Amino acid sequence: MPEEMTQKAIPRENITQSDFPEPEDYFRVFEGKPAISPRNKTEKYTHFNQFPGYQVLQKRKVEAQQNNISVPFFLTSESINNDRININDSEYINFSGYNYLGLSGYKYVSDAAKAAIDKYGTSVSASRIVSGQIPLHLELERVISNFLGVDDCIVFVSGYCTNVTTIGHLFGRKDLVIHDNLAHNSIQTGCQLTKAQRLIFPHNNWDKLEELLDIHREEYQRVLIILEGAYSMDGNIPDIRRAIDIKRRYNALLMIDEAHSLGVIGETGGGVGEYFSIDRKNVDIWMGSLSKTFASCGGFIAGNQALIEYMKFSTPGFIFSVGLSPPDAAAALAAFEIIQREPERVKRLHKNTLLFLELAKQHGLDTGLNSGTPIVPIVIGNAISCMQLSQRLFDLGIHVQPIIYPAVMQNDARLRFFITSMHTEDQIRYTVSMLAQELAKLEKR
Repeated sequence: MPEEMTQKAIPRENITQSDFPEPEDYFRVFEGKPAISPRNKTEKYTHFNQFPGYQVLQKRKVEAQQNNISVPFFLTSESINNDRININDSEYINFSGYNYLGLSGYKYVSDAAKAAIDKYGTSVSASRIVSGQIPLHLELERVISNFLGVDDCIVFVSGYCTNVTTIGHLFGRKDLVIHDNLAHNSIQTGCQLTKAQRLIFPHNNWDKLEELLDIHREEYQRVLIILEGAYSMDGNIPDIRRAIDIKRRYNALLMIDEAHSLGVIGETGGGVGEYFSIDRKNVDIWMGSLSKTFASCGGFIAGNQALIEYMKFSTPGFIFSVGLSPPDAAAALAAFEIIQREPERVKRLHKNTLLFLELAKQHGLDTGLNSGTPIVPIVIGNAISCMQLSQRLFDLGIHVQPIIYPAVMQNDARLRFFITSMHTEDQIRYTVSMLAQELAKLEKR
């Protein structure tokens, strides 16, 4: 990582004024009439196909075609996204969805969603603060806060929006936000939305985090440290106990994004709080997603009463957005109920994850930083090779997505396998065997 990223606050935008056209390049006003700059008559300013990003995209598509690779993105599923999936009238073993406990498509959850539609319709049709609140919202927030062991909760319509609007709203120009360099894009975007200064520390490097706080803590009012319960590209878990100790000693706030850890890790799926046996109230802001383990859509923030009350009356992504739809709220409620009623689902998930990891290691596959979570990266390195491997596995009836730049660093491309409780031992053994076989063929070329 560049030295400057860990030694000083990063500006809100890493861009210079020269990256933008000067105002007069857009128009000049003479006697009240706009005069178009000659430079702005060129297509590159007025045609989307001339945007630099679009041109880079086309270049990548050409590179894929030259290597006989079908673009593996935006494939259309014709079934429930579970351990198996139907694409173009063919069935595949599926490792590209995070239906970790198989609750999306589970009859009890689906029936709850259908009943909510019958009673409340498909949308609450307004912001909750205005007239869009229904009993299901309050019940879901109560269930989540009880599940976590904190005071209260607020539910949003999007997990991504949850991070962006929460971070962007709670912190300002006199504050400092520090996050791990593998933080999800929603966290980074939330930080950019604030006028706070931002620091990035190397992944799970607690000594560097402390060093940054030693240098900068006294320069700011509030300091927020942001971690993920399980990192979505690498499947590893940070040392939450160490993070709590650091935040206490430096009088900071701690936020943990449990999008991929709640319902997944811990003996009963209680997330990192259960995994580390900590008092949840030692973490100031808990974030979670409802679209993964909880078979729905949306996200939530949980914490103490003052935090949640303030957010419900002031957070832009909540008060200016429609409330969570009735079927989404009901589905999430049913999912929380099933997780607590059927703990064997979490046990099967853990068993399947362990089997996949053990087989991968036996075949000498690089599982990166994975520390036992059901997000298993198989690091390939080269983006073209990674996409070729994904295609070869697809031809063998295995659906797994390649992850390439900018989702990960250059030369760090990988296949990312999401393990679920629904996968069978035969599916896992076949997949790892074919993975090792096809990777070996590619490496011999």
